[in-house]
Amino acid sequence: MQRRSLLILGGVAVAAGIGKVALSAMNAVSSPMQNESSGASGAIAQAQQDSSTLAQARKQPLLRFVATADTGSSNENQYAVAAAMTRYYQQNPYKLVVLAGDNIYTDGEIDKINSAFEQPYQALLKNGVVFRACLGNHDIRSANGDRQVQYPGFHMPGRYYTFRDKAVQFFVLDTNVNTDWSTQLPWLEKELSRSNAPWKIVYGHHPIYSSGVYGNTQGFIENLSPLFKKYGVQLYINGHEHSYERTRPINGTTYVITGNGGAHLRAVGRSPWTEYSASRYGFTAFEVFSDRINIQAIATDHQVFDRGTIPLKVA
Repeated sequence: MQRRSLLILGGVAVAAGIGKVALSAMNAVSSPMQNESSGASGAIAQAQQDSSTLAQARKQPLLRFVATADTGSSNENQYAVAAAMTRYYQQNPYKLVVLAGDNIYTDGEIDKINSAFEQPYQALLKNGVVFRACLGNHDIRSANGDRQVQYPGFHMPGRYYTFRDKAVQFFVLDTNVNTDWSTQLPWLEKELSRSNAPWKIVYGHHPIYSSGVYGNTQGFIENLSPLFKKYGVQLYINGHEHSYERTRPINGTTYVITGNGGAHLRAVGRSPWTEYSASRYGFTAFEVFSDRINIQAIATDHQVFDRGTIPLKVA
């Protein structure tokens, strides 16, 4: 409907331009053909401008966001990643950062929040960028992560939660060993089943499929992956592995590990389902369109070292 409205408006602009041409011709005292030609050119120029505006609108994503994890080391590597995120923001504004756990090293101490979060991302925070966190294994070492859940800057209404931004619904998990899966798993299925969002994205700290040092998490493959397939989850984002990896779709879901946000890097290999993997500091940028999600892995030197696309599957 929006596209049709824009096209109609373009038609009105052309009609208005032609009307001006006719009026100019009627009132002309000298060079009537020149006036008519000039008016027609103006109408055509206006139509071309309207077409260009429509083309630009088509190129704009419905939602742009970035993701990072294993960030809270308060070291130069974290600050370098944060600087790259800020530069990307300046060129491609976004309002959301998915923070996929291990937000504060080493033990999740909230008294380190300034050096581990507020200082490195201060430019983004000042511009209103919202960080939505989940808890990693290091975060629960202090007060079981409760103080991080309560910290306003992490925007966590609970240890697991869901939120929607335009065409995307996000489902945020507590994947730690002490989580209550007897409550969280039914909650996840209920929320997935009731969602009418065309795009469904789940994130948590721990991997499901991984070619890193920890490898696959068999319990998650058995209990989470079937829900993803059943309810059409297109993307799962996590950290824990201090590296980057993007899979090919596995039963309809792409798995992206972006644990390269500042903590010391670890080796990563390849599996039959690996599309790309690298042990390199950076973050991951996502642009959501009506028919696809474009993915870019961006390093601290601002180089894009991986690109991928997730198409929207229409049932």
